[in-house]
Amino acid sequence: MLGGGSFGTAMAAHVACRKTQLEVNMLVRDSDVCKSINQNNCNYKYFPEHYLPSNVTATTDAKAALLGADFCFHAVPVQFSSSFLGEMAEYVDPGLPFISLSKGLELNTLRTMSQIIPKALKNPRQPYVVLSGPSFALEMMNKLPTAMVVASKDKKLANAVQQLLASGNLRINTSSDVTGVEIIGALKNVLAIAAGIVEGLNLGNNSMAALVSQGCSEIRWLATKMGAKSTTITGLAGTGDIMLTCFVNLSRNRTVGVRLGLGEKLDDILDSMNQVAEGVSTAGAVIALAQKYKVKMPVLTAVARIIDNELVPTKAVYELMSLPQVEEV
Repeated sequence: MLGGGSFGTAMAAHVACRKTQLEVNMLVRDSDVCKSINQNNCNYKYFPEHYLPSNVTATTDAKAALLGADFCFHAVPVQFSSSFLGEMAEYVDPGLPFISLSKGLELNTLRTMSQIIPKALKNPRQPYVVLSGPSFALEMMNKLPTAMVVASKDKKLANAVQQLLASGNLRINTSSDVTGVEIIGALKNVLAIAAGIVEGLNLGNNSMAALVSQGCSEIRWLATKMGAKSTTITGLAGTGDIMLTCFVNLSRNRTVGVRLGLGEKLDDILDSMNQVAEGVSTAGAVIALAQKYKVKMPVLTAVARIIDNELVPTKAVYELMSLPQVEEV
């Protein structure tokens, strides 16, 4: 497991509990987190009240973490992934399957994780799977019923990861639509910021439903232009994850939006958080993608402009409500 954040920890715990004969090794940067996991079976920073299975260990040594690995889960924030992986490329077996848990787009390049990982590892054939769907880390740690999707162009690999992860409390569907799962997983975080802004401005349920519906349409317009399948958009990685991230208070991106709507400054919000809200970085890529694929995305573009201090939330609402009346598409 590359990364010791909340979701990486929850997935490491799940795999270790699912298959007790496996050694699950977490590569973490923080030596105190490493010590906490190894000495107290606990990630004190994210889950101080949850014990990890005894077959979860941690290290700060990339070579030691990757030695003899059968699968590699990648749970490092997208914006740091390229440099992070480049530093350890020499220790990665060319046949080691990478399972990406990271959602977002690299800001300057617009690359997805399926493009970032092989490039950083200098291996265009690195086996790759993306895992996504409506899944809060805390609820996974509490073993509450959850469903997700694994997508890979290699059907056998997708099935192998399905077998690795599927359990009585985690249902895993498979897909071949890597592009769709990744793009929707990135854009839904931006939409969640918009939903949070509506909440923070106290605009009501009618407004929330209208905004999320419009945002879903914008994601669909862009995702299909980029090759996504309609079944992905309406499935777990699409509608499922959008509903969870937009409507539930546990969402980091929604929380950023709520606080923006309440008038807080973005820098103050981010400085007070101990986890990364990927939608903040991904918002900057939305405008470039909309231009590249010639798709109008007023809601998601408005979020990007708010993030860049080009627009205040109240004016964004006025602009959206003043758009021309159109036929629904």
